[in-house]
Amino acid sequence: MQDHQLMHHPDAPPGGTRTEPLEHSAAHGAGHAGHAGDAQHGNHDDDHTVHTHGQHAGHSTAMFKNRFWLTLALSVPVVYFSPMMAHLLGYMPPEFPGAPWIPPVLGTVIFLYGGQPFLKGGLQELKDRTPGMMLLIAMAITVAFAASWVTSLGIGGFDLDFWWELALLVAIMLLGHWIEMRALGSAQGALDALAALLPDEAERITDGGTETVPVSELSPGDLVLVRPGARMPADGPVMDGQAEFDESMITGESKTVARGAGDPVVAGTVATDSSVRVRVTAVGDQTALAGIQRLVEEAQASSSRAQALADRAAAFLFYFAAGAGVLTFIAWTLLGSVPDAVTRTVTVLVIACPHALGLAIPLVIAISTEQAARAGVLIKNRMALERMRTVDVVLFDKTGTLTTGEPELKDIAAAEGAEADAVLALAAAVESDSEHPVARAIVRAAVARNLALPAATGFTALTGRGVRATVDGRAVHVGGPALLRELGVVEPGALADSTKAWMDRGAAVLHVVDDGTILGAVSMEDAVRPESRQAVTALQRRGIKVAMVTGDARQVAQAVAADLGIDEVFAEVLPADKDKKVAELQGRGMKVAMVGDGVNDSPALARAEVGIAIGAGTDVAMESAGVVLAGNDPRAVLSMVDLSRASYRKMWQNLVWATGYNILSVPLAAGVLAFAGVVLSPAAGAVLMSASTVVVALNAQLLRRLKLNPSEVR
Repeated sequence: MQDHQLMHHPDAPPGGTRTEPLEHSAAHGAGHAGHAGDAQHGNHDDDHTVHTHGQHAGHSTAMFKNRFWLTLALSVPVVYFSPMMAHLLGYMPPEFPGAPWIPPVLGTVIFLYGGQPFLKGGLQELKDRTPGMMLLIAMAITVAFAASWVTSLGIGGFDLDFWWELALLVAIMLLGHWIEMRALGSAQGALDALAALLPDEAERITDGGTETVPVSELSPGDLVLVRPGARMPADGPVMDGQAEFDESMITGESKTVARGAGDPVVAGTVATDSSVRVRVTAVGDQTALAGIQRLVEEAQASSSRAQALADRAAAFLFYFAAGAGVLTFIAWTLLGSVPDAVTRTVTVLVIACPHALGLAIPLVIAISTEQAARAGVLIKNRMALERMRTVDVVLFDKTGTLTTGEPELKDIAAAEGAEADAVLALAAAVESDSEHPVARAIVRAAVARNLALPAATGFTALTGRGVRATVDGRAVHVGGPALLRELGVVEPGALADSTKAWMDRGAAVLHVVDDGTILGAVSMEDAVRPESRQAVTALQRRGIKVAMVTGDARQVAQAVAADLGIDEVFAEVLPADKDKKVAELQGRGMKVAMVGDGVNDSPALARAEVGIAIGAGTDVAMESAGVVLAGNDPRAVLSMVDLSRASYRKMWQNLVWATGYNILSVPLAAGVLAFAGVVLSPAAGAVLMSASTVVVALNAQLLRRLKLNPSEVR
């Protein structure tokens, strides 16, 4: 608040050492409004995104989707005409020439077409000597394919008809991988849709007028003309003119935003009502949209601890299944029954492939990503979401995060014989011609009180002192202590008591002087977001400590902290030292989530276990964070905490269920309880495996019941 004071009324009492001007939040506000667009459009499916990392290298979302739908369609007749399924459900499939060959023929197509990604992936894992999910799936479908053909051809008299199990296994695994890749590529699809909104050409202003050039030819420093209805071709500040900008394609907010001289605008937004001239500061890879694309690429390349656990579980199950298969064959062969040995071994290898494990993590990731997007949270790194559940303290930057970063009129005091409303009306009349944030705040307060403003003329800004205008023939001044000294007026004692209390809490004080007489004073403070109180209280209810860091003077910081009920305050902190406060908290054994929006927050965001950037913040802050909040509502942090705890719980439940089912079913399929007459038949094992998959899917869907609306936090 003091920086605005110094710019407008510089001799007002200094409130501290803050180094964060109030206007920085607004100045950078549009710079990354585009991050909101990612969250808002997070449900888009970019089918043609080709992934280049992990087990999905070279695979596109469309590939898995297309193979899934065709496999599902082919699976219906395979299941229906399967003798095993007909026997289980007690129906008789129609008989006609060639009917018995429907499962083998279609099953072969499913194996070769639908199973191709897993066969190739399994072969690669085998070459790399890193067995995992792909090899486990490949082993199961290959064994099921071979055993089913042996049965269909009547070789050896085996009853190993796994055609329907093969079909459903491939379909379910394709579905799981499609869901996972769709979750990874959804934000990229939204970005591509945004990029398509950029104009192909721009009007560049030259000494001789304007010229139309391709956007690719623009350079930083160019001046461009943006006409009504046209889209911004690049990022930059408005140099001349004022217009209402439609930023809905980036922020998701339908309400237009006024942008005038000095305000930044973002490529892709639309000037709706008038022309503006904009100085280009960022083009191509340097624009906000390009920055968002980098964030998305990081998110796609990031790994999840739970996904790593699933991969390790798949590797364990591979060795477990292979070992169990070998032991089963040896044991039943030694017992003198080679046919039983083959049947048991094949059953073990098929049942060991975890349908449920293939869906356990992708479903939870997809649903949690969707839920986060609905709550206005863009997850840059999955690990950030998982770590949020372990956080002990949330460290908020003050300006632009807990506060709006803009001045707000807090108090009015009138001298003897004057009225508070008259003081405010007179101050607003003088300030009405000024565009300074302090002036706008005073005028807003007067309008909110429905005060009639007298006419003012001859507005003059007094550099370093305040402002002056003529009202009803009288010279009226609004300013701080330097103005009072220049005018040679002394503050009345009763009024001085009020203004001293304001200054003690760090407020900026402006006096209203009417023809040499002090009528009263107003206090200006950085406005606290109404949502901040709810956010702090809700975090504390969840057992999480709340701290605040700021460059403001201690009295300013303490006043805000007392208002919000914050547990610990770090005041008068230089920008370069904010990360040291994060390290200090970590040194006490705490896990820290840092929430900020400025360039000077970036080191702290990077050092914290979880860095959370406010969506109206700066490029650097967002590059340093693991999570980006689409808006500037601090209550969205609660969504992160609740979603992190719920999704991690679901992941573990699914992993335990999927892995535990296999650990129990494989020994039964191997026949360890055959001596007691308990043998898990291939059909029963297949049914139980499918039931396990349904349980995992339904359990993941319960995440949708989680309420993440920031306005409903408790």
